[in-house]
Amino acid sequence: MGSDGDSAPRPEQPLRLSDLGKSDLVNQREEQAEQKSEAGSAPPVDDRVRAARREFAALLGEFRRTAVLVPLDEQQDAVAAELGGIRWILAFSDEEALARYAIARGETARAWEYRTVLGARLLDVAVPGTGVPCGIALDAGSDDGMLFPPVGGIVPDKAAVV
Repeated sequence: MGSDGDSAPRPEQPLRLSDLGKSDLVNQREEQAEQKSEAGSAPPVDDRVRAARREFAALLGEFRRTAVLVPLDEQQDAVAAELGGIRWILAFSDEEALARYAIARGETARAWEYRTVLGARLLDVAVPGTGVPCGIALDAGSDDGMLFPPVGGIVPDKAAVV
C-alpha cells in the first residue's frame, strides 16, 4: 500500500460460477451501462469479475469447438451424475482423463465405452434433450475439472435454470 493513507486491501471474494457464465455481449452492455451511469447509482462491475467472465467465455468457446469423450453406460446412454437437483453429463478431454476417473472410482475392470462428441453438441443438443436441469462436468474428479452449468449463455435458454 502507498503512503497516502490507502485502506487495507479487500480480502479475495470467491466468484460464483453464475457470475462467470455471462457472454461477452453481456459484458459489453455492463461496461456501457457503467459508463452512462451517474455517481451513486449501481456499483460498477469489479474488474476481477469482468476478467474472470472473459476467461470463462474463452474456455467455453474452446470447449464448444473441442471433441470430448463421453463415456456410455450399459444402455449406451451418456454416463451422468446427479447433484443438487442437476444432472451432470460426464465428459473427458482425453483417454488419460477418463482412465484417471475410472481408477478413482475403482472401476478399472470394466470396459469404458465412449463416444467422441463436439462440446457444442453436448451443450446445444444433449443438455436440452435430457428434459431436466442438466450441465456438463468436464474431467470430473480432476484438479483441472470444469463445470458448464445449465445457465443462460452456456446452454440454450430453453434448457437454462432460471
